[in-house]
Amino acid sequence: MNATQKLHEMGQSLWLDNITRGLLTSGTLRRYIKEFSVTGLTSNPTIFDHAMKNSRDYDDAIRRKMKEGKSGEALFFELALEDLKQAADLFRPIHDQTNGVDGWVSLEVSPLLAHDTAGTLAAAKDLHTRADRPNLFIKIPGTKEGLPAIEEAIFAGVPINVTLLFSRAQYVAAAEAYLRGIERRIIAGLNPAIGSVASMFISRWDVVVKARTPEALRDQLGIAVAGQTYETYRSLMDSPPWQRIFNAGARRQRLLWASTGTKDPNASDILYIRALASPFTVNTMPEATLKALADHGDIDETLPTRARTCDDVLARFAGAGIDTDGLGAQLQDEGAKSFVKSWNELMECIASKSETLKKAG
Repeated sequence: MNATQKLHEMGQSLWLDNITRGLLTSGTLRRYIKEFSVTGLTSNPTIFDHAMKNSRDYDDAIRRKMKEGKSGEALFFELALEDLKQAADLFRPIHDQTNGVDGWVSLEVSPLLAHDTAGTLAAAKDLHTRADRPNLFIKIPGTKEGLPAIEEAIFAGVPINVTLLFSRAQYVAAAEAYLRGIERRIIAGLNPAIGSVASMFISRWDVVVKARTPEALRDQLGIAVAGQTYETYRSLMDSPPWQRIFNAGARRQRLLWASTGTKDPNASDILYIRALASPFTVNTMPEATLKALADHGDIDETLPTRARTCDDVLARFAGAGIDTDGLGAQLQDEGAKSFVKSWNELMECIASKSETLKKAG
C-alpha cells in the first residue's frame, strides 16, 4: 500500500489541486483516481492560466466560442465549466458511494468579486445552475464581504468551498456562516444536507516569515496554525449548535488543507502532506506533490498527535514577536490581491490567444 492509499484508508481525502483539458483527454485523471486514491479536485485562475498558456488543448474550443461571439470572462467560464463538468462526472461514482461526502470538484467565482457580497452571491448561483452537477462546489473567499454571501448561498442550496482562509479566526467565521445558512434552511423546512469545505492555506505562512524565522523553527508555522485550527474544528463539530444541525440531517463542513506544495527547496517535497495527515479532512495538493507522495511518501504520525507540539511552536513564534492573527489578516488580503492578479493574467492570456487564433484563421 503506497502513502496515497494509506492516507485514504485513514480517512483523509486526497484531491488534486489542478485541472487541464489534457489531464481529462489523456486519461491521466482517471488513472490518478484508480492508482493514487484521488477522490476530488480543486481549480483556480492560476491553474487555468497555466493550462491555456502552456498547451494548445483549448485552441479549438476557443475558436468555436469566438464564432459564437464569446470573449473574456464569458468565454473562460464556458471553458472551465466544460472541464469541471467532465471531471465531476468522473468523480460522480465516488460522490454517490460516499453519499455526498466526497467526490467533489470546485470552480471559483471571479476574484474581482472578493469584496462584493451581492455580486459574489449572484455569480455563485449562476455558476451552480449552469454546472448542473450535484458534486461541484462554488468557491467563495472567506473575506469580510464573502461571509454573508457564503451564508446566503448555503441557504439557497449552493454547495460552497470557502477559500482564502489562513487563520483559526477566519476558519471559525467561515464555519459560523455555513452554520447560519443551514440553520435557516432547517427553520424554512428545507433539506439541510448541503455540502461545504473550509479551505485553510498553509505554505504561505512559512514563506512570509522566512526571513524572521530561526533555523530551529523553519517551515513550522503553517503546520502549527493548521494544528491549532484542527483542534478548533473538532471542538466545533462536537458543540451543541453543530450537533443539533447534524441531528436534523445536515452535513459536516469539512476542513480542507490547501496550498500544501512545499515552497522551501531545502525541505521535504511532502512536508505538509505528512504533517497534516488527519481523519475527516481533505488535502488538495499539486500534481508534483501527489506524485512525490505516491513515489516516496510515508505517513508515520497524524495531526491530532501533534497538538501539543503545535501549541509550543505558536508560543515560540509569539515570543519572537510574530502576531499570527494580524499576519493571517495580511495573508488573506494579499491572497485576494494575488488571485485578482492571476485573474487579470488569465483574461490577458485568453485575449492574446483569441487574437492569435483569429489571425491564423
